[in-house]
Amino acid sequence: MVDVAEKPISVRSALASGSIRMEVSTLKAIRDNTLKKGDVIPVARLAGIQAAKRTADLIPLCHPLPLSGIDVRVNVDESLPGLRVEGFVRTTAQTGVEMEALTAVSVSLLTIYDMAKAIDRTMVISEIVLREKRGGTKGDFTRDP
Repeated sequence: MVDVAEKPISVRSALASGSIRMEVSTLKAIRDNTLKKGDVIPVARLAGIQAAKRTADLIPLCHPLPLSGIDVRVNVDESLPGLRVEGFVRTTAQTGVEMEALTAVSVSLLTIYDMAKAIDRTMVISEIVLREKRGGTKGDFTRDP
């Protein structure tokens, strides 16, 4: 694991996003809350929050961080058709929270797949990216749209 002891403590944040494409009927079932496993969107949000908190347990060599805020948003996107997930994570620490934001998005998307796979095994998870990072010694990063 990289030694960050000499790095200054600062406010850091990261925003990641991803999507899952699915059949129109699957999206309708999610929106109408008719899947056997329950209400997909709040469960996916909670899974993402939990995953961000456990990132250091999942990713080798990732520092455990005290997270000060996690926000996971799951939005319907008719044009996919499917769902888009955003994960925003914030900390005051010596290293960044990019991995926590990416993990939140990834696990949220996997949760959606798990909950809907009984009716649609053609779903495709894609476009998991770091959209922006703030703070730290290397400065800010914003992905071009």
